[in-house]
Amino acid sequence: MSSQEDLADFLRRRREGLRPEDAPAHTTLPPSQRARRTPGLRREEVATLAQVSVSYYERLEQARAPRPSPQVLSALARALQLTEAERDHLARLAGQVLPTENGSAPEHVPEDAQQLLGRLDGIPAYIVNERQDIVAWNAAATALITDFSRLPPGLRNLTRIATRFRGTLCTGAPGSESDFSLHAAAQLRAASVRYPTDNGLAELINEFATHDPDFARSWHKHVVRPIPIVRKNLHHPSLGALEIDRHTLSLPGSGFSLVMYTAEAGSASAAALRSLRPPPGTTRAM
Repeated sequence: MSSQEDLADFLRRRREGLRPEDAPAHTTLPPSQRARRTPGLRREEVATLAQVSVSYYERLEQARAPRPSPQVLSALARALQLTEAERDHLARLAGQVLPTENGSAPEHVPEDAQQLLGRLDGIPAYIVNERQDIVAWNAAATALITDFSRLPPGLRNLTRIATRFRGTLCTGAPGSESDFSLHAAAQLRAASVRYPTDNGLAELINEFATHDPDFARSWHKHVVRPIPIVRKNLHHPSLGALEIDRHTLSLPGSGFSLVMYTAEAGSASAAALRSLRPPPGTTRAM
């Protein structure tokens, strides 16, 4: 099945899954002389809700229409009451990327992501949103990096922390010095497409490009492929020199990513990580 046919099938199935009573209260569905043969919405009803022509929507479901614009896809997503994950899927089927509805990166961490973070006992980990704000962390991350709860909210951002601690707490391992900057550029490039009106994000990108030449080069080259594993050399005040791997895992459908720090099995760094103890009085965001 082609992507155009997949798009048509997805629209049809989501339309058939909605009932007339599911339409927003402030909208009026067009009258029809035909008896309703199925419980789902009619094509002309979806077209009305999305404010597109009936003929165009019919061609979309028949896989005969041109690729819809992001504006039309956003209207269809609202009309079909799609979830965030379904909106992303719709955009991918149409070869587009949709800006988010609220204009800024999500802040509220889903419950299942919070539970996962809490179960990573002894593994330093935190959760970032698409702007790379650190929104939740565990005690091991506090012991390894810093007490995030004591940082001003504006500094509680992965790229800002990397800039602040550059050359003191954490550096790139030999041969991978620029990997973090490449990864950050790819992540923030994707976020800038999804949140084009987020002024805070634009300021962050400009700030990081000013302080990090590798990031600036990656940004201008339109690097868009994240690096999921980055090797780091970390200078811990009590554990000494550590060679660790920073893993980034996307949490599907949430707009968040889980970042974890591990070391090669059997290494001195792995043994040191197991001995991590958070300083007294530290807190974690959940």
